[in-house]
Parts: sequence; structure tokens; C-alpha cells
Amino acid sequence: ISTALGLMLVYLITLVAGYRWEVSLVIMLVSLAKAFESISDVFYGLIQQHERMDYIAISLMIKGPVSLLMLGLGIYLSGSLIWGILGLVVSWAAVAFCLDVRNGKSILRNYQRTASDNDLNNLMVSSEPALKLKWDCQKLARLVWLALPLGLGMLLISLNVNIPRYFIERTLGERELGFFAAISYLMVAGNMIVNALGESASPRLAKYYAAGDRRAFDQLLIRLVGIAAMLGGLAVVIAKLAGTQILTIVYQPEYAQYVDLFVWLMVAAGISYVSSFLGYGMTAARYFRIQTPLFLGATAISTIACLYLIPIFELKGAAIALTLSAIIQAVMTFGVIIHALNKIEQYP
Repeated sequence: ISTALGLMLVYLITLVAGYRWEVSLVIMLVSLAKAFESISDVFYGLIQQHERMDYIAISLMIKGPVSLLMLGLGIYLSGSLIWGILGLVVSWAAVAFCLDVRNGKSILRNYQRTASDNDLNNLMVSSEPALKLKWDCQKLARLVWLALPLGLGMLLISLNVNIPRYFIERTLGERELGFFAAISYLMVAGNMIVNALGESASPRLAKYYAAGDRRAFDQLLIRLVGIAAMLGGLAVVIAKLAGTQILTIVYQPEYAQYVDLFVWLMVAAGISYVSSFLGYGMTAARYFRIQTPLFLGATAISTIACLYLIPIFELKGAAIALTLSAIIQAVMTFGVIIHALNKIEQYP
């Protein structure tokens, strides 16, 4: 339902925004591809809950090359971006329905079989198919109310990442925005590692917290934060020692003049890695509602910092603003974790 509403909203905005028809069609096709991706995400949640991360890994390993192939082939054969993105839509839909949905059904069938074998009061045992949509409005409403803070939190995280880019474009122009966007994209490599580890550890963290096992929860979260600190520290050292060479090889020689920006972005990335793992711990402890004001505070800090720092320090000011925002987010999230761990002792 939310995916359908999201598509309708995107299409409505596209129609009233006055874009050329080619641009509008590209936006609509990309949103359709993201809709299929959101269906995969729902099944990733089910798969993650049962800790079958191999299913998710296989899905992503297939999805990446196939998407690239279909996108490239469509553009190469037609000379049009539209046909390339249409290939992207087809590939994401095929992965969602031919692989992710099937894996979800397999997990549910195995869970039913295990429940039946163990005679767990016939839990989830029925003659119905393993996957069946049930339109229970009360349950859907409760689910929306439960997940709404997480959705708002993700919206604010996305906004927070892009706020410096809005200020750069308005204050410094599109050319400087291009440099900043390209160099900041190098942060994605670390984010991929952090997200993979965080998604893998989340079910175990949730089980430890639900069981009241503070020691196990602490140990796993501390290991994750330690990994984040090492990743961030390594990224800063590499940027400091070999930043010029990296920017020259990955992009062009003219990017080498932004080594200081590269170092600051790696500092922001390292702190954000720590904050991300703490965020996984906060979500595992089911502290959902606090996330909206927490991320709203981080977004406000980022906005204020960009407003004052970018006109003075230009691109470096944007990186410093990201760093300040990441520090605030990490500190506040750590406070929530401490509160959650104090509450965990109240469980029998």
C-alpha cells in the first residue's frame, strides 16, 4: 500500500513540476524500479529475521551485475537512457518475484514444517499456502504506527546527507557540487561494509536484548563499534597519505586539489560508521519513537553548520558540517543505548 501511494505521489509531483516528457518518464521509471526494490526489501526483512543472510547475499550478487548489464545494453542498443532504465526495471522486478519472493516462501514453509514437527501448539500450522496476503486493517494500522518513526528517521537521514549539497549548489555553484558529490561518494565503500555487518548482526542483537542478556548485547555491539572505528581510522590515514594519488586515479588530476576535503569527508565517514552501528543497536532494542527527534536534531545541526561554514570554508565547510552532524548523532544515539541497557536489567 505504501509503495503504491509513493508511486502515485512521485507521478503527481512529476506531472505538475513541468519537466520535459523525457525527464518525467525517466523519473517515473526509476520510481517504478525502486518500487520493485521495496518489495525485495520486505522479503529481506523476513530472511534477515531468520538469519539466512546467504539468501540476501545471493540476491544482491545477482541483482548488481544483471542491473548493470540491462542498463548498459539498453543504452547501447537504443542510444536512449529511457530504454536503459526500462531494462533496470525489468531486472529488479525479475529478482524480486523470481528470487526474493520464492526465498521468502521457502523460509515460511520450513518454519511451518519445524513448528509442526515440534508440535508448538500448531504455531503457524495450517493448510493454507505459506505466503498469503491478509488485509487486516487493524493490524496494518498498528504496523504503520510502529514503523512510522523509523520511516521518518530514514527520511531525515537521507535529507541530512543531502543538505550540504543543496547549500553547495546554491552558494558555490554546480561545478563545485560536482567535485563534492564525486569525492563524497568514496564514503559508500565503507558504508557497504557497515550496512552488511549491521544487517547481519541486527537479529542477534534483538534476540539478546529481548532475552535480557546485557552481556552478550554489550559484547556484540562493542565489537561492531570497534570495527567501525578501525574502518574510519584506516580511511582517514589512507586519505591523508595517498589522497592525491587516489583522487587522480579514480577521477582526474584536477580532483587532487581537494585532498583536504577528502580527509575531512573520511573523518565524517568514520564517525558516521560508529553512529550507524549504534543505530542498529538502538533499533534492536526497539527504541523507535526516539529516533525521529534524534535525527531531527542531527539534521538541524547540519543545516545550521552548512549555513555558516560553507560561505567561509567552501567545500571543506560542508565536510565539517557533516562531521559535526555525525558527532551529534553518535552522542545522542549512545545516550539512548545507555538508557536501553539500564532498562534491560528490569527484565526477569
